[in-house]
Amino acid sequence: MDALLLSRIQFGFVISFHILFPAFTIGLASWLAFLEFRWLRTREAIWRDLYFFWLKIFAISFGMGVVSGIVMSFQFGTNWAVLSERAGNILGPLLSYEVLTAFFLEATFLGVMLFGWKRVSHKLHFFATCMVALGTLISTFWIISANSWMHTPAGYNIVTNAAGVGIFEPASWWAIVFNPSFPYRLTHMVLAAFITTCFVIGGVSAWYLRRGVHVEAGKRMLKLAVVFAAIAVPLQILAGDQQGLNTLEHQPIKVAAMEAHWRSEDGGVPLVLFAWPNEQAERNDYEIAIPKLGSLLLTHSLDGDIQPLTSVPRSERPPVKPVFFAFRVMVGLGTLMLLLAMTSLWQWRRGRLFESRWLLRAWTMMIPAGFIALLSGWYVTEIGRQPYVIYGLLRTADAATAIGAGSVLASLIVYACVYAIVFGAGIWYLLKLIGKGPEPHEPAPETDDGEKTPARPLSVGNKTVEQ
Repeated sequence: MDALLLSRIQFGFVISFHILFPAFTIGLASWLAFLEFRWLRTREAIWRDLYFFWLKIFAISFGMGVVSGIVMSFQFGTNWAVLSERAGNILGPLLSYEVLTAFFLEATFLGVMLFGWKRVSHKLHFFATCMVALGTLISTFWIISANSWMHTPAGYNIVTNAAGVGIFEPASWWAIVFNPSFPYRLTHMVLAAFITTCFVIGGVSAWYLRRGVHVEAGKRMLKLAVVFAAIAVPLQILAGDQQGLNTLEHQPIKVAAMEAHWRSEDGGVPLVLFAWPNEQAERNDYEIAIPKLGSLLLTHSLDGDIQPLTSVPRSERPPVKPVFFAFRVMVGLGTLMLLLAMTSLWQWRRGRLFESRWLLRAWTMMIPAGFIALLSGWYVTEIGRQPYVIYGLLRTADAATAIGAGSVLASLIVYACVYAIVFGAGIWYLLKLIGKGPEPHEPAPETDDGEKTPARPLSVGNKTVEQ
């Protein structure tokens, strides 16, 4: 457990917490924009109530994402100072663009979303919601661009400074931002965020229906979740296939680790369903595989081949086991999502979407599926590029700060304790809000033309009053 390994564990721990909240809020912001749009079009109070219910959840998730993101950025100066020194001229501006174009936009209009309901017109409030949703997507754009550049660096020059250290200097910002893997990874990430939110919404609505509470709201949310999942999950599978082809072109050893492909043999690449990769013996133990299917999926040819792990020295290979198993977790959950979406469509057509207890239970059980698949995919991407932090140019071991293992271990323990308290409390409160469910919200302000929105009868005891 040297300082390098501890620094990698610490960064992985912090980013694993951080990525969950921004991914959730990316999809949730667009969901809020849809809900407010529906309310503006129909003036049905149920859309307004759902909007404010999910707005509370969005605000808490957004705050936890900001807090964890700030902590993560500190590590570039503490644990990874060499990376900051050598690649800061490229990574620094990209991350700064994210703050200038996205974070400021989100922070400005988030205040209007949260506190402007009675202070601004309906159209302006809806515009603020749309701007926050746009801000989350712009933030994703810059973060994925910076990360993708580290996987497929382009548009740079390496200049040796006075100390004899090679410094990355920008040569073409267009090539840097739109590096070879960026379009594929951006599409894959945005769809992953939307799907994660979709299955949370669908699972929560199914839970309400199983309990017999918030029935009308649950039915509307579940229908929307089913339709969106039926569209987005197949698109995500297609996007994943295209990203796989791109990875095979630029990072073939990562793909070899994903498939635990040690040696090329006649007859194509098999699809390994299960195995225990044996890195010392350079083979798979307990392998269960389907011949040729790996070639068809990876290269779109029955006789296609990929570069095997043994084609490079051990020092150039990523850890095989975590990449291999994380990839199967991601693909397995994606398959379950597709089956659930298609089955739900079929049950909907039969008129049994809301009456099928096992289907509602399946949606509830799939609430964490998007988060787990998201983390699994991230582990495949980041662990799979090892031993490099900037692929092919800067090794992870050469990018770390020269600090003692004791210091890193102490900070890791502090992070774990603080995160357990802060995020434990935040997640507990989120679950409490979800358990309470949407409640009737106070009447909307006057419309832009000065007319009041229709009041909704509210039952109080055995009396009915105007809300």
